[in-house]
Amino acid sequence: MVSERDIALVRSFNRLVTRQVGALNDRYLGHRPLGESRVLFEIAAGGATPRDVRARLGLDSGYLSRMLAALERDGLIEVEPDPADRRTRRLRLTAAGEAEVRELDRISDELAASALAPLDAEQRERLLRAQGEVRRLLAVSMVTIEREDPASPDARWCLGHYFAEVSERFEDPFDPARTLPADDLDAFLVARLSGQPAACGALKTLEPGVGEIMRMWVDRPHRGLGIGARMLAALERESAGRGHRSVRLYTNRSLAEAQTMYRARGYAEIPRYNDDPYASFFFEKPLGELARDRRPCT
Repeated sequence: MVSERDIALVRSFNRLVTRQVGALNDRYLGHRPLGESRVLFEIAAGGATPRDVRARLGLDSGYLSRMLAALERDGLIEVEPDPADRRTRRLRLTAAGEAEVRELDRISDELAASALAPLDAEQRERLLRAQGEVRRLLAVSMVTIEREDPASPDARWCLGHYFAEVSERFEDPFDPARTLPADDLDAFLVARLSGQPAACGALKTLEPGVGEIMRMWVDRPHRGLGIGARMLAALERESAGRGHRSVRLYTNRSLAEAQTMYRARGYAEIPRYNDDPYASFFFEKPLGELARDRRPCT
């Protein structure tokens, strides 16, 4: 039961934050509404589709369409067909849009510095630690993980971005047709942040008593919030619920942060167990108490 006192404290915190970041002004940082500025920031990182922006910011499609029209009318973005899918539009910043984002970045940095400047070193460290904890706890309260049809729009969106990222990050040229397929799945999970897709992961039975985790991915804007660890734990519960005594996975040498997370979560490196050409490291974890509990994710 949430007490009235706790609710009042959260509301007080929200009011302070919205005032401090300038969200109450009709022109965020003296330029344009906060919503339009956030859309510009989202497009700035290599372009995006309207679906990407809607998912990452949790925006209503009609509201987003109006903001995109305003930004295009002001000459800050341009819309073109997506080379990967001609039915989809791709959004990019114009030169004027890039200049606007640089200016917003400069003012945002000054605003952040002004919040830290009055504090001594110990107070700054306390504030930064507290902000990090607030981000992680808010993510816990906002994230749901559920089973999903791999053919659903949200699952396809996650998988499309998964393949796009590995194509970008792998040292060797990536061909999706050469990597092992994620077929005969026991479960495909999608994590949603405020109802919008933010991460995915798949589980299959590798052999009797052994599960395999595949297609683990967290969208870049939502990293650092513990969503990857929660997805991994949910997939482990799914595996244990199907009677697996252990679970395996593999990853590419370019994905150092994934290797770090797996080792921190109790995975030990094992010899190669498949012929995927993009696999560099192979891991296994005994499911222990989870295997005896045998309750899958719900």
